[in-house]
Amino acid sequence: MTAEAPTRSRLHRVLLDGDAPTSLSACILADRDQAVADLAQENHFQPLAGQQQPGPYVLHLMIRDGRLVFDVRTTEDSPTIAIGLALGPFRGLIKDYQMLVDSYIMAVQEGREARIQAIDMGRRGLHNEGAALMRERLAGKIEIDHDTARRLFTLVCVLHQKVPAR
Repeated sequence: MTAEAPTRSRLHRVLLDGDAPTSLSACILADRDQAVADLAQENHFQPLAGQQQPGPYVLHLMIRDGRLVFDVRTTEDSPTIAIGLALGPFRGLIKDYQMLVDSYIMAVQEGREARIQAIDMGRRGLHNEGAALMRERLAGKIEIDHDTARRLFTLVCVLHQKVPAR
């Protein structure tokens, strides 16, 4: 493996497409910012379908018509691949994530340290479930590691907050 190989199978940047979030809680905004910062620091992301241009890649992540869309581009903005996944399999986990965030905010406001720690443990478990589902749904399309999948799951949850309930 050459020294250049690790930078070729990675995300250079992630962009959440859509309107700028204006009504997100501070907790969700912090989760988003942390996920983006962690992805910038370290990730593994390699499209598998067809003859792909070498990375690093820019990911435009969005929700369109009830589908989670991964629009993968080069750093020069050339299209590489676009993958749409049904959002349905993620909805239960996203709903649980929102409930945990709401519980966390309430526990912080009430100063309940033991409750905050319990909720944090639950969030870690939920992120692990979300990461496993993300990897399963992207299998054969995009290769990602567990930590990258966890961070992308967080961003999907943030994006989902911007989609009106139907």
